[in-house]
Amino acid sequence: MTAPIDTAVRANPARDTWHVLTRELKPVVRDPFTLIFSLVQPLIFLGLFGPLLVGQSGAPVGETLQWFVPGVLVMIVLFGTGATGSNLQYEMMTGSHERTLVAPLARSSLLVGRALKEIAPIVVQSLIIVLIAWPFGFTVNPAGMVIGLALLAVFGVGLGSLSYTLALKTKDREWLFWGVQQTLIFPLMILSGMLLPLDEGPGWMQAVAAVNPVNWVVQAERALFVGDLGASAVMWGWISALALAAVGLWAGVRAIHKSS
Repeated sequence: MTAPIDTAVRANPARDTWHVLTRELKPVVRDPFTLIFSLVQPLIFLGLFGPLLVGQSGAPVGETLQWFVPGVLVMIVLFGTGATGSNLQYEMMTGSHERTLVAPLARSSLLVGRALKEIAPIVVQSLIIVLIAWPFGFTVNPAGMVIGLALLAVFGVGLGSLSYTLALKTKDREWLFWGVQQTLIFPLMILSGMLLPLDEGPGWMQAVAAVNPVNWVVQAERALFVGDLGASAVMWGWISALALAAVGLWAGVRAIHKSS
């Protein structure tokens, strides 16, 4: 008697992550203008806040942009990937997420694939901002820019994973997702020194900034874009981004395994 042939599709984390990644990237490829429209907020800061910063510092425009633009790049990641969990929350509310849970896919791939998808928008949007600032005196070190974009990608994967984790925990309570997200995002932004220097701030603010991972990523980006690849801030920026990515992926994979 011939044994029945096993035709079941078995989960493969690497393959499944690739499938989820390509699935998530398709809407971006089909409608790339969404990447440009999502740059409205960073461009407003660059176009309106930047001149105020130039006037206040009294430094040349190019020198001020060397300090300010890297912070804007981190802002893109902070606001962009920090809100991506809302897409997953919408899928849960419409029932689309439940259908993916019963698919023959490794559950971890559903989170990791989504998180890796954030790398493409981060790189494209960052390059657009750099090109816009370049005619006004902003200069970049090529090697530093490549390393800086890689750092932003790792930081974005971690932040995106935490955003997806928050969506999985809040489920259909959209108000709770946005309440927690907004409560955390703005203090992280202000206490990172991406908009204004914190050197003259109160002691408590500088103490909080010292343990704020966003602050170290901002400092690392500034050092990298001017070519100071060996600066201690670069090391701390990578430590912060990698730690955030590890915690985010761990929390996200754990949450999606418990998802129902």
